[in-house]
Formats: sequence, structure tokens, C-alpha cells
Amino acid sequence: MARDPYEKENLLWSFENTETTEVYVWLKESLQALGYTILSVTGDGFSGIKSAFGGIAYQMCHVHMERLVIQGTTRNPQTEAGQVLLALVRTLHQNTNSHLFHVRLKEYLERYRDFLNEKTIHPLSQEQSWSHEGVRQAALCLLRHEKYLFTYEHNQQIPKTTNSLEGHFRHVKKLIHIHHGARRHNVQKILHSIFLASTTAPNKKRLDEVL
Repeated sequence: MARDPYEKENLLWSFENTETTEVYVWLKESLQALGYTILSVTGDGFSGIKSAFGGIAYQMCHVHMERLVIQGTTRNPQTEAGQVLLALVRTLHQNTNSHLFHVRLKEYLERYRDFLNEKTIHPLSQEQSWSHEGVRQAALCLLRHEKYLFTYEHNQQIPKTTNSLEGHFRHVKKLIHIHHGARRHNVQKILHSIFLASTTAPNKKRLDEVL
């Protein structure tokens, strides 16, 4: 789904089994065909979004960035490196600027380099693996997404999170729960009605397609 967070308007949506680059290409081209000019995209880190919207300003959602780090550190890290990394990513919610965040991330990687690169040799196979795989992957993930975390600094109209979309989905899930057990086709018709209720000007062709 594409949603305007300021107008609270659902612009376009589709029902798919999996999240693919092709779906986002369709989304972009369909929006442009409808006359929209896409100034920026805020996404959850799926690389297909950046690829599909190449050449358009991309902002990594701060909430999803924290979730990706938590996948490696857990919400209650048992190591100092994990605790510090989790604290660092959470500073994104405190209006930390890009320069300060970059300095802190660089200092983190330097301070915990040995910890992140530590390997364990398995006695039977003699194979090696990262001793702190989760924290290491979380740190590398944060480093990989860093350049997309502060796109909004160039344009304050760019939302830093996908909260508008996720909040809308939470509302929709509550509504659709009433129809628990309905067949997929019927659920999609219900969803179309809900989504259209948050669309300011669906054209006749679109209405004919979904109703």
C-alpha cells in the first residue's frame, strides 16, 4: 500500500502473497500514471523498495531500524556491546542529527571491533563461526542503513517512520477481525471498502475494479 501520511489518504494498494521488487515497481508506475509526483519514500528496509524507487529520496523507517537491531541484540541484551548498540539505535527517536549519530556509530565499531570479530572454533569440526553473531549482524545492519536514516534532514516533510501506515493497518486489523473466518475473496472486498473510505478521490474506474 502507498499512503500519504499527512493527508491520511490511501493512494493505492494491492493484495500480494509476497513482498517483491516487482510489486513496488507496479506501485510506483501506477501512482505516476495517476498523476502523482513521488518526492520521497519511507520504507522498512526491504531492498526491493529502494530498487523500485531508484532515483527517489529514500528514508529508512526509524522504528523498523530499531526492530532490525533488536533481532540481533534482543530487547534485553546480555552483553555490554549489545546494550550499547541498542541504546545507540534508540537515540534515533531523540532527534539525533546525522553527524552525531555517525560519530557515535564509528566510535562504537572501533570500541567493540574485537568483540564483533571474535570467532569460536568448534572442537569436533574445527570450523569457525562468529562468537557474537547476533550483535555483529545487528551492528552491520545499522551500518548498512545509516546513509538512509537521515534523508529527512534535507526535507522536513519526509516522514521518519511508517507509523501512519502501521497505525492504519492496526485499525484495519481490528475491523477485519469482526469477519474472522470469511473467505479470502470476501475479505479482500471488505478491505477494499475500508481502504476506499480513506481515499479522498477514487476515480470511477478504480471503484468499478474493487466493488
